Amino acid sequence: MEEICPATPPEASGVLEPKEIVWRDLQPWLQQSGYTLRPRFRRSWIPSWKVPGSSARLLVAEDSWGLIRDQILDAVRDRDGFQVVLKQVSKADHPSEETIHRFLSAPGSEMSQDPTNHCIPLLDVLHPPNDSDLQILVMQLLRKCNSPPFDTFGEVIDFFNQIFEGLQFMHKHLVAHGDCSSNNIMMTCRGMYPDGFHPQYQNSSRDLSSDARHLTRTQRPPRYYFIDFGISVRFNAEDPCLALPIKGADQTVPEHQIDGDVDPQDPFATDIYYLGNSSAKNFWTYKISPGCVEFEFMRPLVTNMVNVDLAKRPTIDEVILRFEKTKSGLSSWKLPSRVRIKDEIQILNIPRILGHWKRRIRYIVDGNPPIPVYRA
Repeated sequence: MEEICPATPPEASGVLEPKEIVWRDLQPWLQQSGYTLRPRFRRSWIPSWKVPGSSARLLVAEDSWGLIRDQILDAVRDRDGFQVVLKQVSKADHPSEETIHRFLSAPGSEMSQDPTNHCIPLLDVLHPPNDSDLQILVMQLLRKCNSPPFDTFGEVIDFFNQIFEGLQFMHKHLVAHGDCSSNNIMMTCRGMYPDGFHPQYQNSSRDLSSDARHLTRTQRPPRYYFIDFGISVRFNAEDPCLALPIKGADQTVPEHQIDGDVDPQDPFATDIYYLGNSSAKNFWTYKISPGCVEFEFMRPLVTNMVNVDLAKRPTIDEVILRFEKTKSGLSSWKLPSRVRIKDEIQILNIPRILGHWKRRIRYIVDGNPPIPVYRA
């Protein structure tokens, strides 16, 4: 589904919540470490709408917006102005997250140089003073993978290309993600959003003064990333790849419905279910359903990916082989065609249709391929 931002800031009272105070108390140390927080999280903060003579209005003031999530806050890296996110991780609760994340994407490592690696790069690990259990992982600020909406089928194909490739990379290196549903697939889009966007209210500019200007995926192809390795599992080559199931965000996984004691299971097959079910349920904005022919070409593959019997699900290698065959069957007319929003009424969408055709002509003139190709 398309990203929906709340009409009003969730934390606009001018009084910090307890989780915000944790970040506020870390702010001087984070500043010394080279990361600047938004005004709201600085020790010296006074709500802009309460400053005498200020023209700031509470509901649209930038500093009325709080946390992305309790453990996650955006920041700016001082040395280059790069927008990042800071994620608090408890070593006791997630003892392997930093280790697995570093293994997959530590800067400068051989793994990080692999073009098939779609694990969000780990830029830095900070260790706050006076708290031996807490560590802060630093990553690039990303955007929801479905925002803005997909414009063409070629853009959708590129999305599947990248996430299947990324999961294959993880599985090849014996890492099962454990929670690779749509919430944990995001994209980098500095090219799509040349002026940036507000980290919390992502449809607006960084200062909330206007809508965030953006191009399409065809014009500036994004790169999709898996995030959140809190329940990921890494195996050794000599060990059986079985693990006790840990429930992620998707509560429909068949092997997670068993009450009582369960045996160790294949977590790689569970990853396949997560990706398949994210597509089958709604492909975010665009539903694969009997009444919608838009994505029927994906139905046979997705149906296998969500098989109740995890032993009958395809491996990621088999998924990619089948997807390549499916992709090769799509016509040159289909790929640049407009993806229709589920249940849309054509007559009411004339402006969107006209806008698409205007862009489509521009794509041809500019030589944009129908399936976008990301370039770093």
